[in-house]
Amino acid sequence: MTATETRKFEAEVAQVLHLVTHSLYSHKEIFLRELISNASDACDKLRFESIAKPVLLAGDAELHIDVSWDPEARTITVRDNGVGMSRDEIVANIGTIASSGTRRFLEAMSTEQKSDARLIGQFGVGFYSAFVVADRVTVLSRRAGSPASDGVKWESDGKGEYSLEQIELPERGTAVVLHLKADEDEFLKRWELRSLITRYSDHVAFPIRMPVEKDDKPSDEWETVNAASALWTKPKSEISDEDYQSFYKSLGHDFNDALAWTHNRVEGNQSFTTLLYIPSQPPFELMMGGRDERKGLKLYIKRVFIMDAAEELLPNYLRFVRGVVDADDLPLNVSREILQQNRQLERIKSACVKRVLDLIEKLAKDEPAKFETFYKAFGNTLKEGIVEDHANRERIAKLLRFASTKGEGNVQNVSLDDYIGRMQVGQDTIWYITADSHAAAVGSPQLEAFKAKGIEVLLMSDRIDEWMLGSLNEYAGKKLRNVAKGDLPLDEEGKKQQEEASKLAEPLLKKLKDLLGDRVADVKVSARLTDSPSCLALSDYEMAPHLARLLREAGHDMPANKPTLEINPQHALLKRVEAESDEGKAGDLANLLLEQAEIAAGAQLPDPAAFVQRMNRVLLG
Repeated sequence: MTATETRKFEAEVAQVLHLVTHSLYSHKEIFLRELISNASDACDKLRFESIAKPVLLAGDAELHIDVSWDPEARTITVRDNGVGMSRDEIVANIGTIASSGTRRFLEAMSTEQKSDARLIGQFGVGFYSAFVVADRVTVLSRRAGSPASDGVKWESDGKGEYSLEQIELPERGTAVVLHLKADEDEFLKRWELRSLITRYSDHVAFPIRMPVEKDDKPSDEWETVNAASALWTKPKSEISDEDYQSFYKSLGHDFNDALAWTHNRVEGNQSFTTLLYIPSQPPFELMMGGRDERKGLKLYIKRVFIMDAAEELLPNYLRFVRGVVDADDLPLNVSREILQQNRQLERIKSACVKRVLDLIEKLAKDEPAKFETFYKAFGNTLKEGIVEDHANRERIAKLLRFASTKGEGNVQNVSLDDYIGRMQVGQDTIWYITADSHAAAVGSPQLEAFKAKGIEVLLMSDRIDEWMLGSLNEYAGKKLRNVAKGDLPLDEEGKKQQEEASKLAEPLLKKLKDLLGDRVADVKVSARLTDSPSCLALSDYEMAPHLARLLREAGHDMPANKPTLEINPQHALLKRVEAESDEGKAGDLANLLLEQAEIAAGAQLPDPAAFVQRMNRVLLG
C-alpha cells in the first residue's frame, strides 16, 4: 500500500469536464455506451497481446464486460477483465491529454451553440461522460501480467483534482464505479440499463453481462444481455436494416443513421469481409482533424481487433467512411510497418475503394435524394480523389456535380455526362470557370461570348476546384478548359473579325499600354467580351487570381504575375479613354478598367486607397 496522492487535472481536461457536465444534459445515457466501448477496447487489446503472450490470460480466458448496479449505494459499475492499466497509464489516459483529439474536441464544442453529444467518443474523451450522471467516479485497475499488489485506485469528483492510490487488486482489468448524482435514479433500474445496452452496445463483440434480478434486487447470478457476436460475420440474410444501423451507431459514436452501407465477403486465395458505411453527415473529427489523424475503419484479423487502420485500408479522399475489415489470412503478428508494405493489404485496400465507389454510384443511379445528401456532405472531399487516385479518376469524375449556366442557380446538380449530353454540334470542349463564390462565377465578364453563343459553362466556386482541375484535363475524350485561360478557339470567320478589330484598335491598345506601364504584361482586344469593357486573361498554366489571393493570405509566397488585360473597344468607356486628351484623366480611366477586371477575377488590389481616390476623381468629373 502507498499513501494517497492528489493531483490536478491538466487545464484542458478540466475544460472538457466542465463542458461535458454542463452541456450534455439531453444525452445523459451516452455515458454507458462510452464506458462499454472503452471496456471493449481493453478486451480487444488483451486478446491481441495474448497472441504473443498467452500467459496474460492465465486463469481467466473468457473476456467479458459486466454492468451492475447497487440501489442502496446508488452506484453503477462497468467492469472488464481486459488489459487493464498501470499507474502511469491511468495518469496518461485520464488525468492528462492522451492525444491532440482532446484539444480538437474543445475547439468543436466551443463552436457549437448547443454542444453535441456526437462529439463524445470521437475524440477519445468518452470516459469523461461519466461525470454527466455521477458526482464521483472511482476507477480500479490492474494491468494484465502485473502482480495483485500493483492495483491502482483513481478517484475524482470532476472538479479539478483526482487522487491516486496503490491497492491490492486480485483481478486484472478495470472497474469504473459511478456514484450517481441525486437526480439520476432512472439509471438504477435494470430495465433502463439493459435497454441502453441493447440500443447502443448490442453488437459489441464481447459478452456484456448483468446480474439477474431476484425479488427486485440484483443477485449473484449473471446473464449475457447483448448479441455478443461480430455482426459482419453473419450472413446478410440474417441481418436487418435495424441491426446494421445499430452497429453503425456503436461503431461511429453517431446518433444519426448511416446514409448507406455495403457488406461483402470475398472468398478465394485471400478471404476477407468488409462492412463499410457512409455517414449521413460529416463526422466532427473529419471537419476538425482534417487529413492527418484518421480513424473509423477498424482492421480485424480472424475477428481479433488489430488497429484503427483507415490510412492503410482507404485513401485520404474516402476518409469519411466508417466500418470494419476482417481478414482471414494476414499474419497475426502484423505491425504498422508490415501493414504499409503488405501486398495482401493492398488488395484489400483496392477492394474497399471499389466497394465504396460502387455504393456511391448506386446512390447516384437509384437514390438521387440520398446521393444529394451525400454530395452536400462529402462532395469536396471526394474531389481530392481526382488528384490522389489516378486509377479511379474517371469513376470519381463521373460522380462530381457542378452548378452551370444552364442549371438551377447555385445548385450543384450537373454532371459531366449531363454537360456532354447537351453539347452543341461540333463542340469538343467542356468549358468551366472558377471563382471564389457562385455570384462571382455567374457574373464574370469572361462568360459573355459563351452566353451569346448559347454554350454551357460549368460554374465552379469551391476552393478545392482550381487545385482539382490541375489533374482533370479530360473526361470521356473531351478536353476541360477554363473560359478565362488561353486564347479562345475561333472559326475562320471569327479569326478574321478578331484580326480586323485588333488592327483598328492598335492606337487604343498602345495608349493603354503606355498609361498602365508595368502594371500589365499586355493589352489585347478580347474575343470573350460582348457587354463589359474589360477582363483579365490568364495563360493556360497560370493560377486563378482568387486562389493566389487565398494562398497569400495563408502565408504562402506567390509569384507576382503581371496580368494581361483584354478590352472591348466598342464599349463606351473605351471610347472615352480613346477620346480623352487629359493624360491624368485618361490614366485614371485606364487604371480603373484594369482594377475592375482584377476585382471581377477575384484578385487582390495592390493599392485599394489609390483605387478609391481614382474612382472619386472620375465620379466628380
